[in-house]
Amino acid sequence: MLEGDIGLEGLPPKEAPAAEAAGAVDGEGAPPGGPGAQAAAMRVNEKYSTLPAADRSVHIINICAIEDIGYLPSEGTLLNSLSVDPDAECKYGLYFRDGKRKVDYVLVYHHKRASGSRTLARRVQHSDAGLAARSARQDQPLPGKAGPVGAGEPEPPLDYHEDDKRFRREEYEGNLMEAGLELERDEDTKIHGVGFVKIHAPWNVLCREAEFLKLKMPTKKLYHINETRGLLKKINSVLQKMTDPIQPKVAEHRPQTTKRLSYPFSREKKHLFDLSDKDSFFDSKTRSTIVYEILKRTTCTKAKYSMGQGEGRKKDSALLSKRRKCGKYGITSLLANGVYSAAYPLHDGDYEGENVEFNDRKLLYEEWASYGVFYKYQPIDLVRKYFGEKIGLYFAWLGVYTQMLIPASMVGIIVFLYGWATVDENIPSMEMCDQRHNITMCPLCDKTCSYWKMSSACATARASHLFDNPATVFFSIFMALWAATFMEHWKRKQMRLNYRWDLTGFEEEEEAVKDHPRAEYEARVLEKSLRKESKSKETDKVKLTWKDRFPAYFTNLVSIIFMIAVTFAIVLGVIIYRISTAAALAMNSSPSVRSNIRVTVTATAVIINLVVIILLDEVYGCIARWLTKIEVPKTEKSFEERLIFKAFLLKFVNSYTPIFYVAFFKGRFVGRPGDYVYIFRSFRMEEDTGNRSRVHPMPARPHLNSVTSAKTLFPNKCAPGGCLMELCIQLSIIMLGKQLIQNNLFEIGIPKMKKFIRYLRLRHQSPSDHDEYVKKKQRYEVDYTLEPFAGLTPEYMEMIIQFGFVTLFVASFPLAPLFALLNNIIEIRLDAKKFITELRRPVAVRAKDIGIWYDILRGIGKLAVIINAFVISFTSDFIPRLVYLYMYSENGTMHGFVNHTLSSFNVSDFQNGTAPNDPLDLGYEVQICRYKDYREPPWSEHKYDVSKDFWAVLAARLAFVIVFQNLVMFMSDFVDWVIPDIPKDISQQMHKEKVLMVELFMREEQGKQQLLDTWMEKDRKKAEPFNNHSPTPPAPPDSPDFPGGTP
Repeated sequence: MLEGDIGLEGLPPKEAPAAEAAGAVDGEGAPPGGPGAQAAAMRVNEKYSTLPAADRSVHIINICAIEDIGYLPSEGTLLNSLSVDPDAECKYGLYFRDGKRKVDYVLVYHHKRASGSRTLARRVQHSDAGLAARSARQDQPLPGKAGPVGAGEPEPPLDYHEDDKRFRREEYEGNLMEAGLELERDEDTKIHGVGFVKIHAPWNVLCREAEFLKLKMPTKKLYHINETRGLLKKINSVLQKMTDPIQPKVAEHRPQTTKRLSYPFSREKKHLFDLSDKDSFFDSKTRSTIVYEILKRTTCTKAKYSMGQGEGRKKDSALLSKRRKCGKYGITSLLANGVYSAAYPLHDGDYEGENVEFNDRKLLYEEWASYGVFYKYQPIDLVRKYFGEKIGLYFAWLGVYTQMLIPASMVGIIVFLYGWATVDENIPSMEMCDQRHNITMCPLCDKTCSYWKMSSACATARASHLFDNPATVFFSIFMALWAATFMEHWKRKQMRLNYRWDLTGFEEEEEAVKDHPRAEYEARVLEKSLRKESKSKETDKVKLTWKDRFPAYFTNLVSIIFMIAVTFAIVLGVIIYRISTAAALAMNSSPSVRSNIRVTVTATAVIINLVVIILLDEVYGCIARWLTKIEVPKTEKSFEERLIFKAFLLKFVNSYTPIFYVAFFKGRFVGRPGDYVYIFRSFRMEEDTGNRSRVHPMPARPHLNSVTSAKTLFPNKCAPGGCLMELCIQLSIIMLGKQLIQNNLFEIGIPKMKKFIRYLRLRHQSPSDHDEYVKKKQRYEVDYTLEPFAGLTPEYMEMIIQFGFVTLFVASFPLAPLFALLNNIIEIRLDAKKFITELRRPVAVRAKDIGIWYDILRGIGKLAVIINAFVISFTSDFIPRLVYLYMYSENGTMHGFVNHTLSSFNVSDFQNGTAPNDPLDLGYEVQICRYKDYREPPWSEHKYDVSKDFWAVLAARLAFVIVFQNLVMFMSDFVDWVIPDIPKDISQQMHKEKVLMVELFMREEQGKQQLLDTWMEKDRKKAEPFNNHSPTPPAPPDSPDFPGGTP
C-alpha cells in the first residue's frame, strides 16, 4: 500500500476491497468510506472508464489504439506480503515477496517517520483475475502522522512539501498500476528513512510494450550462416585454434553457425515466436527497458495537495499550487523534483562470495572485469545482453581501438629503435659533439649569460635525433593512414554488431526517442505558459524560441571565450614562472644549482601544467554541463550532443594548449643577440641556459622606470637541438600523467574513498544500526548504496583526448601508441570492474552507432594530418636538412649543415648593457659568436636582416605542408573508398534474412488460404446432401448463383 493508505475498519464488507484499491490510487484523499474512497474504488473497478480524463482524478495513460487491439490491463496492486522466511522466498529482493514475480525496476524515496508510537494498519492486496484480496497487516509508522486515520483526531502539522511529494507518488503509482504494472512497497528496510517501490511487469504488459517499441525478437525459424570456403575457411580454422586460449569462456562468445530470424514482436503473430518459456523470453535487460519506457511516459498531473486551513500555509504553497495547474511529471521530473530519490533496475545478483548463485553478473566479473583476464578478448555479446547496446558498443569500440594500437605501437617502437641505432651515424649531431669544431656560441641572455661552446649541447642533440629523423616522417604518414583504417575497421565491426544484435532498421525508433521532450524543457515551457496566463490545454502549443534561449546562448559564448582565455592565461603564467624561477636559480651561489637550471625549470613547469590540466578538466566538465542545462535542449539526444561538444572543446583546448605553444610558438619570437625580445627589463634570463652558458648574478638597476620594468623576455628559446625534444618531453609527461592520475587513480580512488566515507558514517551511528546494516541486505538495498550511472561521456572523453595525443603530435613522440596501448589494456578491465561492482545497473539503451563521437574522431584524424605536417615542417629540422642537402651541400652529404644553420654576430654590436659581464669566461677574447638563425652576417650591407636562405627554407616548409597534407588526405580518402563500410558476408546475410522473412510470410499466407479453402470445401460437402433431399432454397445474395453474388 502507499503512504497514507486509508483504514478499512469503518467500511461495509462489500466496500472494503474497493476501498483497498482506492487507497492504492487516491491515498489520503478522503476519510474512510467517504466519497473520495468510493470514487477511487469505482475508478479501479471500471478499468478504462468512459468518463473524460478531465473529470477523473487519476490520469490514464493515452496508449494509442489500446482498445482497438482488445487489450485491457490487469489491475496492478501494491503488495506487502509477509511470509515466514521472506528473504529466502524472494531471493533477497530479486523477486516479490511471493517469490514468483521478478523485480524489474525499483523506485526509491525518502520518508520521515513520525515520532509517536501509533501506527497505521496497512493492507496487502493482490489481484489476479478480479479484485479478490488477501491481506495481512504490517505495522509501520506513517510518515508525518501521529495517529491512525479514522480515529477522529485532527492531524498534526506536516511539512507541505513532503505532503505534496507523497500525493504525487500516490497518484503516479496509481497511474503505473492502471498501465498494468504491479507494485510492492517496502519501508521496513535496513536503510533508515528510505522506502522502496518494487515494480514487476506482467506478461501481457511486456507483450504490449514490446509491440509498441517494435522490439525485434528471435522467431522459431533457424537458418544457417554462410561460412567461408576453401583457403579462407582453413585460415579461419587455424586462427580460431591459435586464439582459443585468449577467448573468454562464455557461451555467447562462441562462433555461431546458425541464427534465428528476428521480427518485431506482435501479439497477432505470437505463433512465430518460441514462447515455451515465457520467463526467459524477455531477458532482464529488455524487461527493465520496457518498464522504464512506461515510467517515462506515465505522468502525474493532478497530485492533490492536502492543505490545512491556515493562511500562512496558503501563502507558502502558492507556487506549488500554480505549478500543479498544468504540470506533467514523468519519472525524470519526479526524480529532478525529489519526489523519488532514485530509479534503477537491479543487478542479477552478487558477483562474489560463497554460495552465490551463478548469474550473468558473476560470469562477467570472472571473464571480463578481472585483471587476470587482461589478455583475453571481451565477451561483447554478454556485455550487450547485460547492459544494453549502447554500453556494448562503447566497449566494442574500445576493444577495436586497443587492438588497432598494437600495429601502431610496433611501428612506433621500430621508428624509435631506428633513431637509437642511427644516432652515432647522424652527421649534424656528430658535428655538434665534435670538440675540434670549437664553435663559440653567443650568450642566451643579456649580461648575466656568457659565451658557451656548442659541444656542450651534445647530449641534447643526440637525444633529439631519437625523435627527429627521417623515420618520423614515415611514421606520421603511417599514423594518418592508420587513423583512416581504424575508422573504416570500426564501421565494419559496427555493422557486424548491428546484424548480430538485430539492430538493422533501427531508425524509426531512434526518431521516436529523439522527439521525446526532457523534463527540464517541459518545465520551462510550463513556466512560459504560466507567464502568458495560458490555459492548461494550451500548454503543449507553447515552445521555446531562440529569443527565450538568447540569454543562455550569450552566456555560453561569453563563458566559453572566458574559459579559453583562462587556459591561455595559465599557459602564460607557466611561462612567467619559468622565467622567474630560472632567474632565481641563475642568481644562486651554488654551482650545482646553476648547472641544472634547464632540467629543474622544465620538469617543474611540466608538472604544474599537468596538475592544472587535471584540475581544469574537472572544472570544465561541470561548467559544460551547466552551460548545456541553461540552454534547455528539448530532447535527451540534443542535450547529450551539446554537452559533448562543449566539454570536448574546453578539454581539447585545456589539454593541448601547452603542447601547441611548445610546438609552434616557442623559439619563434626570440630576437637575436643584442636585440632580444623583452617582457621584464629587470633581468634577461633564458630558461634553457642549462650548463651551456655561465650565468652571473645581475646587479639591480635602480635607474629603470616603471614602464621598462613592466617588460620581460618572452621565454620561448628552444634548446640548440631544437624544440622537438622539448615537445616530446611535454607530450609524454602530460599524456602519461593524465592517463595515470586522472584516468586510473581517480577512477579507482574516488569510488573507494566514497565507500570508506559511507563506512565511517555507519561507525558513527548507533551500534544497533550498524549491526543491522552489516546483515545481509536485499538486492535493491545493496544496489541503492552503489554509485548512480552518470553516462558514457566521461569514458568516451578520456579515450578521445588520448586518441588526440596518439595522432596529433605523433611525429614528435613515436612511443605514444605504445603507452596508449598499455593504458587501454588496464582501462578496459578498470571500466568493466567499475560497471560490474561500483555502479548501479544502468537502463539498457538501444543504439546502432557511437553517435557524435564518430564525427569527433574523424575530425581529429583530419586535423592530425595538418598538425603533423606543420610539426615536421616547422618544429623539426627535417626541411632545413632537405634544403641543405639538395641546394647547398657540396658533396651531397650533411657535412656542414650545422655551420649552415648558424649566423654570425660581432660582439662589438651589443647594445649598451647587454654584453656579457665576463667576456673572458672561456679563457680567450671572443670577436665573432654564432647563433641559430638565418640572418645576414655582420660584414654584409644589410647585416642581421633575414637572409635568402631563410626565405628558401620557409618556401620549402610551406610547400611540404601543402604536399604532405593533400597527399596524405588523398591516401586516407582512398582507404575509405577501397574498404566497404558493410562487409560482403554481412550484406549477404542481411539480404538472406529479408528473403527468408518474405518466404515465411508467404508460406503463412498460403497456409491460411489452404485452410480457408478446406473449410469452404467442407461446408460445400455438408450442404450437398441437404440440397439433394430438400427443395432448393433461393440463393443468398452472396452466393455465386445469385446475380451479382460473390464468385
